[in-house]
Amino acid sequence: MYRLLIVEDDKGIAEAIKNQAEMWELQVHCIENFRNVMTEFAEFDPHIILLDIALPFFNGYHWCSEIRKVSKVPIIFISSASDNMNMVMAMNMGADDFIAKPFDQSVLMAKLQAMLRRTYDFAAAVPVLEHRGALLNTGDNTLTYKEERISLSKNEFRILLILMENKGKVVSRERLMEQLWETDSFVDENTLSVNVGRLRKRLETAGLEDFITTKFGVGYLIEN
Repeated sequence: MYRLLIVEDDKGIAEAIKNQAEMWELQVHCIENFRNVMTEFAEFDPHIILLDIALPFFNGYHWCSEIRKVSKVPIIFISSASDNMNMVMAMNMGADDFIAKPFDQSVLMAKLQAMLRRTYDFAAAVPVLEHRGALLNTGDNTLTYKEERISLSKNEFRILLILMENKGKVVSRERLMEQLWETDSFVDENTLSVNVGRLRKRLETAGLEDFITTKFGVGYLIEN
C-alpha cells in the first residue's frame, strides 16, 4: 500500500483528500505539527507528498527544499497561488507537478496514481531514518541535521544505519563487526572502536552529543 503525506493546513481540504485517497487504497497521513514537518515526514516515510504553498510558520517552498536535501520522493504542489511565477518556483525547488486549487478530486487521484506508477514501477522507495532531528538517507548514504549535511565514511554510515534500524535496542559489537565485514574490509575490535569514536566526533561537531550510548561489555545503543 502506497503512503501519501498531505501537508495542508486547511483541515477541510486535507480531510477531503484523505477520505478520497483511502478509497483508492492509499495509506494517508496529514501533517499535524507545521513547525517540524520533517519529523513526521521521516516517521511516515511517504511514497508521495501533496504540499500546499501557504502554511503556518514556514511555507511549502521551505519544506520542499528541506525534503529534497534527503529524499527524491515525488512532490506535488496544490495551491490557489497558481500563477506562472509560483509554478516555476515550485518546479525549481524540486516539485514534480503543480495542481491549482480548486481541483476535481478524481483528477487529483488520477495524477497521484500516474505519478506513483511512473516512480515505483521502476524504483523502490528509499527509506529515511530519523532520530533527534537527524535524518539518515539510505539512498545516498548521507546524514542531515539542521540543514547541514554530515559527511560519513562507508563504515561510519553502516554503523549508524544498523544502530538507527535497531533504535532502542543494544547492538552487540560482534554484530557490528559482521555488518562491517560485508564491506570486504577486515574489521577487528580495535578497528570498530576507532570507527565508532570517529563517528561520535562527527556527530558531536554537528551538535549531536551523546547520540550513541555505550553499553560496556555488550555493545552500542541509540536510545528512544
